Amino acid sequence: MIEIDGSKGEGGGQILRTAVSMSAVTGESVKVYDIRAGRDKSGLMAQHFSAVEAVAALCNAKVDGLVLGSDKIVFSPGKIRAGKYNIDVGTAGSTTLILQSLMLPAFFAPAQVSLQVIGGTDVKWSPSIDYVRYVFLPLIKKFGCRSSVELVGRGYYPAGGGKVTVEVMPSKLRGIEILKPGKILSFKGSSHAHLGLKGAKVAERQVKGAEYAVRNALLDNGFCGGLKISQDYVTAQSYGSGITLWVETQNSILGADALGEKGRKAEDVGIEAGEKLLEDLASHAALDRYMADQIVPYLAVAGGEVSVSEITGHARTNVDVVNMFGYDVSIKGKRIISKPTPMR
Repeated sequence: MIEIDGSKGEGGGQILRTAVSMSAVTGESVKVYDIRAGRDKSGLMAQHFSAVEAVAALCNAKVDGLVLGSDKIVFSPGKIRAGKYNIDVGTAGSTTLILQSLMLPAFFAPAQVSLQVIGGTDVKWSPSIDYVRYVFLPLIKKFGCRSSVELVGRGYYPAGGGKVTVEVMPSKLRGIEILKPGKILSFKGSSHAHLGLKGAKVAERQVKGAEYAVRNALLDNGFCGGLKISQDYVTAQSYGSGITLWVETQNSILGADALGEKGRKAEDVGIEAGEKLLEDLASHAALDRYMADQIVPYLAVAGGEVSVSEITGHARTNVDVVNMFGYDVSIKGKRIISKPTPMR
């Protein structure tokens, strides 16, 4: 049995999510202790509980210690199964972080896996659902991963209630090499807000801020195309807003997002997302700082090499976790390199 200290490195829920995902993929049992010891509220919160429970259902695992607040679990996986799975966090817990745990093992199911996840789609400390749809999915498609994600409804903090449906097809993963982004081909985005904020033109003002932040810099980078940022007002259980931006290049996609909050100018939300994306573009790396950690489990399983704008603490933590399952992933400068390891 593999034993992982949940307080090491980044010390948050990512250690747990990656551990159970890799356990399901490899068939290796794992014990995670001192879960989220690096957080103000340690132990399993609703979002982490739901992620472990969902992966356990997917691979018919036995789990000891799976209760809210627990600081230790033992996850003993069985075989990954096809089928339909419904996950309701019951809070604004992130749907996208739950998908991080579920999607990789789902590609190894014998037939299609259908997921419905209810919770927060655009909440703090997690990728937005639009980042998942327009950045993450196209990038993992390069590994041969076949999947689709549909946004049924947005969920903001604190009520959540957003709904996402996902279809994952069995896939044979192959290694990738993405070291240079190449020429910018398009600049796109999605700005959204609760319907009750339409009178204040929040979605439009977020777009205005983003355009202000990026237009001149894109021209300096030789991109003369238009900025295609959609605007949408939605019904949701809580008020909220956000914007996700992404740049399609010859070899890759880079993205960034930002969330609105009470007392903050909508224009500043757009500016934040735009400036973060420009920082990543200025690095001349193939992947943005957020994709750095998300791609690690896929690199571990399939092999390959990528350059990233920043090696974050999350990326280092994910490398440490996947290597405990017998993979060979390393960081050299701002590159993440993985030697393919035969599946067990």
